[in-house]
Amino acid sequence: MIARRTSAHFVTLNAVTAGVADVRKVLEEAGERRRFYGESTLLLLDECHRWSKAQSDSILQAMEQGLIRFIGSTTENPMVSMTPALVSRCQVFAFRPLSREDLILAMRRALKDPVRGLGENRVEAEEEALQLLASMAGGDLRRALGALEVGVLTTSPDEQGVIHLNAETARESIQAPNLSLDESLYYDMLSAFCKSLRGSDSQAALIWFARLITAGADPRLLVRRLIVHASEDVGLANSQALLMACGAATALETVGMPEARIPIAEAIIYICESPKSDAVVRAVSRAFEDAENMPLTPVPVHLRDTHYRGAERLGSGKGYLYPHDFPGHYVRQDYMPEGLKGRVYYEPTDMGREGAVREAMERRGKSGS
Repeated sequence: MIARRTSAHFVTLNAVTAGVADVRKVLEEAGERRRFYGESTLLLLDECHRWSKAQSDSILQAMEQGLIRFIGSTTENPMVSMTPALVSRCQVFAFRPLSREDLILAMRRALKDPVRGLGENRVEAEEEALQLLASMAGGDLRRALGALEVGVLTTSPDEQGVIHLNAETARESIQAPNLSLDESLYYDMLSAFCKSLRGSDSQAALIWFARLITAGADPRLLVRRLIVHASEDVGLANSQALLMACGAATALETVGMPEARIPIAEAIIYICESPKSDAVVRAVSRAFEDAENMPLTPVPVHLRDTHYRGAERLGSGKGYLYPHDFPGHYVRQDYMPEGLKGRVYYEPTDMGREGAVREAMERRGKSGS
């Protein structure tokens, strides 16, 4: 349509089969066409995400010179799957999945159209059947129409020659929802799963978990994320969350899927419904920042190792106070490296178990060392 409207010569290539040599031929012909006839060339590259960097770079100069107008089509996210140089020279148009209402409208039209659809048959489709097909097609009209055709052609008409398409037939025709899991969608769904864990929404986390597994995601990756989130987002507000996550990982290795879905779901719910604290994350980040940026100073004498012959002669351990010799098994003394006395890394919140930790630190008069 664009080529006709702009009076351009239309060329198509498929990135799966076309190489640099094919592109050179298209560019040579485009140059001759413009030189002799003043006609521009429009190149449509299907499955454009399959091109390598070298193949993508081969048309950059031609695009800048206006030798060709480039249109690429892909089911992948071009920001992830294509070279930035090529994407930066293009206008990106995102085609979204069709709504359920759009799919139902298209299926009704197909049932009435005798030339391009199923109108030559007398079909009475229940609303529930069309709703079911639309729901399980995942926004894909081709899948919805394919399932509709299967349902109509495999159902015998009644005595009056009418084919009745009900919900049961529709369900058998489409079998399972269509989950096309490209790389971009995979990471988007994984992001939604992780953010649901952090956001304490167990309902959402469960459905993202189920969708990822249904679409073929490795469950080991998901339980690894549970371990991370139990540490990052729950932390010491509820230290049992980490045990639950590790237990889910052990269950997965021991009994496998699908049985491990249950302990994994238990860990998901437990992490979601636990009080949240990132105090440990902030503490360890501060500590590593100091370790990387502060000069390495000698260990204070009273903290040095004494488990070797001659340590005492060197003064190692002199002045160290053994906590178990004091009431409450605690005695105030300096444990920090030189130059960092009074530095605070871990600041417990009032969430869950951390509230008790904070109270204990305050009783000792130690918000830090």
